[in-house]
Amino acid sequence: MARTFNLADLFEIVAAAVPERKAFICGAQQLSFAQLNTRANQLGNALRAKGIGRGDNVGIQLYNSAEYLETFFACMKIGAVPVNINYRYVAHELKYLYTNLEMKGLVYGADFEAETQKALAEAPNVQLPIQVAGAGSAYETLLATGEKELSDPERSENDHYILCTGGTTGMPKGVVWTHKAVFMAALGGGGIAFRQGPIQAPEQLGMMVPHGPELRVFAVAPMMHGAAMWSTLIYLFGGFGIVVNDEQAFNPEHIWDIVVRDRVNILSIVGDAMAQPLIQALEKNPGRWNLQGLVSCGSGGAALSEHLQARLKPFLPPHAIIFNGIGSSETGIVGNGEKPVDGNGMIVIAARPDLAILGDDGQFKTQPGDEGQLIRTGYTPLGYYNDPKKSAETFVNIGGRVWVLSGDRARINDDGSYVMMGRGSQCINTGGEKVFAEEVEEIARHYDAVEDVLVVGLPDERWGNKVVAVVEVAAGKTFDLAAFNEVLRAKLSGYKVPKAVYLTDKVKRSPAGKADYPWAKKFAAESQPAA
Repeated sequence: MARTFNLADLFEIVAAAVPERKAFICGAQQLSFAQLNTRANQLGNALRAKGIGRGDNVGIQLYNSAEYLETFFACMKIGAVPVNINYRYVAHELKYLYTNLEMKGLVYGADFEAETQKALAEAPNVQLPIQVAGAGSAYETLLATGEKELSDPERSENDHYILCTGGTTGMPKGVVWTHKAVFMAALGGGGIAFRQGPIQAPEQLGMMVPHGPELRVFAVAPMMHGAAMWSTLIYLFGGFGIVVNDEQAFNPEHIWDIVVRDRVNILSIVGDAMAQPLIQALEKNPGRWNLQGLVSCGSGGAALSEHLQARLKPFLPPHAIIFNGIGSSETGIVGNGEKPVDGNGMIVIAARPDLAILGDDGQFKTQPGDEGQLIRTGYTPLGYYNDPKKSAETFVNIGGRVWVLSGDRARINDDGSYVMMGRGSQCINTGGEKVFAEEVEEIARHYDAVEDVLVVGLPDERWGNKVVAVVEVAAGKTFDLAAFNEVLRAKLSGYKVPKAVYLTDKVKRSPAGKADYPWAKKFAAESQPAA
């Protein structure tokens, strides 16, 4: 059969090219590409026999596991639509997702049984819930009924994939991608693992993968988050082996144990929330782990602060690189950003034909120094599932082309590259001047007593809003407000320097490392500032 840019087709091409390579490693559990493909076939056949067909949405509510990948590819093999579900959600959040995204099937972990059953009681649309609980579970029983070969699958590169995006406020939304669009926009078109551009035909993967490096990638972040799942798929389509944590808890020392034990080459994490404890473990245990096998450490979904990168580098081999994957659920990956040593620590990405800067006046900006919103065209999502209003606001027609409004602010450099300034939703208007939280946060981290920081705006009679900072003080350090302000004033205009600082034992972030700005604003409003 003719192959397309359907993700199931692409995975099958890779599995046929390197069938004996390890595709998945979780402690003692290891699957080759051939074994993972066969189990996905079995599950696909079994789901189809139970009434799951083309266009049916199937939720995946699991820890990182072989079952996660098997379910993902099984759905794609039969034209069903996999939907990621945050396993930390409670019953009312789950009910919203099950019903709003019209899920017909659900594959969920036994650890989430209580909240899942509460939600299912109010979501009759879920006709096929399947519990995963190891040997003898409903999942394994169902899978065993499926044939190992999938016959006559109807597929298209225009089949759908739904990525649930969280955020700091409101209920998640399902971003609807076609297979080809997400492959090109979020997975680099198959070329990232080989340091080249997108492939031109699906069959190219089969020719490239056997001659590429046989590396192992440790996906530390949960696959339920887009950045982690996209990273996993990028490297699977490169013929790399995916390593996952064999413990559910995030234990930084055990993470490094796995890196050494499973001969990990690429470490994939999410932002400072993961980087901080990992670096602290290295600093507390000098010489414990030999990390010479690492070639890169990448962060997606949230950037690594410049000061944490500096602390991490001495523990990595000289050839290892640190990079930040920049993007969103709606845009895909827009670049692998760098934090220039001679700059202020802001991420810089290269200009591309499918990227542009849209000014507040609705006009494209092209000159050095111009600021606006980063937007993307080309391979874009179809919209939000069951939300035409939000879709129309985010995916807009400009000049006869669909552009995605990312919400990220950027400034054009002298060389045409883009300096990423932060989320527009976190822009603070103070006295008519715009201040971007992430810009101030990055500079604030230059003060060595700052372990973590969030910057928000509070109402102010004079300025409308005033810039304030919520700071977690580094262990063993003393916070000095005057010294902190001195660091900021050396790099920032006066109006950007926080008018007040509030100290906290712990800055609150999501498990994926995303900043909880509503919490920071509430904390600051209810606390006394540092003197």
